[in-house]
Amino acid sequence: MISLSRTCFLNKASIAGLSSPFSDRQRGIVPKAPCSLKIKAAAAAAASNRDRNGTVLAVETVTKEMAEAESLIDDSQPTVAGGIRDAYGEDAATEDQPVTPWSLSVACGYSLLRDPRHNKGLAFTDKERDAHYLLGLLPPSVPSQELQVKKLMNIIRQYQVPLQKYMYMMDLQERNERLFYKLLIDHVEEMLPIVYTPTVGEACQKYGSIFSRPQGLYISLKEKGRILEVLRNWPEKNIQVIVVTDGQRILGLGDLGCQCLPITIDVGTNNEKLLDDEFYIGLRQRRATGQEYDELLHEFMTAVKQNYGERVLVQFEDFANHNAFDLLAKYGTTHLVFNDDIQGTAAVVLSGLMAALKLLGGTLADHRFLFLGAGEAGTGIAELIALEISKQVQCPDDYYYCLLFLVNVMQGLIVESRKESLQHFKKPWAHDHEPVETLLEAVNDIKPTVLIGTSGVGRTFTQEVVEAMASFNEKPLILALSNPTSQSECTAEQAYTWTNGRAIYASGSPFPPVEYEGQTYVPGQSNNAYIFPGLGLGLIMSGTIRVHDDMLLAASEALAAQVTQENLDNGQIYPPFTNIRKISAHIAANVAAKAYELGLATRLPRPKDLVAYAESCMYSPSYRNYR
Repeated sequence: MISLSRTCFLNKASIAGLSSPFSDRQRGIVPKAPCSLKIKAAAAAAASNRDRNGTVLAVETVTKEMAEAESLIDDSQPTVAGGIRDAYGEDAATEDQPVTPWSLSVACGYSLLRDPRHNKGLAFTDKERDAHYLLGLLPPSVPSQELQVKKLMNIIRQYQVPLQKYMYMMDLQERNERLFYKLLIDHVEEMLPIVYTPTVGEACQKYGSIFSRPQGLYISLKEKGRILEVLRNWPEKNIQVIVVTDGQRILGLGDLGCQCLPITIDVGTNNEKLLDDEFYIGLRQRRATGQEYDELLHEFMTAVKQNYGERVLVQFEDFANHNAFDLLAKYGTTHLVFNDDIQGTAAVVLSGLMAALKLLGGTLADHRFLFLGAGEAGTGIAELIALEISKQVQCPDDYYYCLLFLVNVMQGLIVESRKESLQHFKKPWAHDHEPVETLLEAVNDIKPTVLIGTSGVGRTFTQEVVEAMASFNEKPLILALSNPTSQSECTAEQAYTWTNGRAIYASGSPFPPVEYEGQTYVPGQSNNAYIFPGLGLGLIMSGTIRVHDDMLLAASEALAAQVTQENLDNGQIYPPFTNIRKISAHIAANVAAKAYELGLATRLPRPKDLVAYAESCMYSPSYRNYR
């Protein structure tokens, strides 16, 4: 398809009597005007200085194509449809003959209403309707964007099944992007559980069944050797952030193959259920590993830098443990990369711990941390806690590690006697300790003040474990971080009930407030969505070329600073999501400031007010006025 512009470039005078803003197929008629007249109309439009949206347009390529197309017309031959044969033979083609999917697209009239980036629905003003050939295509009502949001929220709230709400939101995004983001921003606390965890987990599991239109890019083993070409197929050229996955470890749900995210690297799946699912949309083969996998990822990373430049941020998401650490280590020194599961989770958890100290007292070095789960999330959190402690107190390196203990769900406490069998990223956490098989034994032996769950296994913080934490802690800090809700190590209600209301609790997925003995407890949500938008914005607006650990600490500090005393009085160690844009601006400013301090920023000079600059860089979902 050749598309000149997303906006109409023909003015009324240049097309009067020649053609309609509708395509011939949309009008259900065959064009009478010869192709040469269309060429003259296009050339006349291009001769004017600018189109209605102020964009200068070049039509030489199209006019050439249309001139060549004119020679293809042979009115003497009948067509299958009985009308005049079009330039590319579609009217003449039978169902078993190939046709060329060529069109000249302009965002006017009917096509404007089908363009999600520019569509306003009924909110087009009378002036815009007249200028952009919308008269008669819409009812006369002209509601505000706010009224549109109100109407849509009324519709969404009528759905009882969260997945239906998710599907409605995705359909809205395909129709009207600005309205989608306006609704999401204005009702973020209500809608985030729909477009993010926990509902997005179910959407990923059932993606093949609910799939309607592709979103993002799919790069499979079939495209090996052609990845740069695939990237260039994407219509947008000014790309600043890429989120990529291979789908092997989605939330706490495991291998979901080709089922999610803006760019999916499809190397197959080991999920038998998906391989047997007739609606599965990915490669039907076992996962590629080793050299074949490494070569595909390397080609992707090379193509990304070649196509988008040095400063494009690549966010690795939901890779399996071994690949996640290897990719971060391999490309962290050559690309601007960030792993949300390792670094994003660590930053948001560290922020919660910083805020919780105002309730617990002391410093991080005064506490003991026990993790259930020694994968990328658990070890990533432990590394960042150790880094923060090392900046606060001067002690031998091994001292920081003595405060952090990791337990595997199946193998028990990570100890020296098992070190040779451990994956490389777990070895630093092996303690000189007797083997401990269960979490309850570990809690009673180590007596941690903080219990952190990253196991991906639901309800592993049993009543015995939580009661043990409460037996030697006045305010036990319990973070049940696994997603989605079904995989959370314990619920908010369980944590508050089993500790007689003394627990400080946060989870990865949201839980509702809990009433216990006449008091209302509001659980926090340790959600990566607090961190990665602000972190990404800070990296982009400063032109950072590499991610440094100190930038993660800066993000954690900025988030913790947004927790108010009122939040703490309610037992919350994270600020409410209603303020997420303000929070993200402060995180971005802190990250950018650290980038300038470290000499890794390339956008000079440094803005005087980084918070204001961050806010100015944010996307606005409000409708634009069209000329």
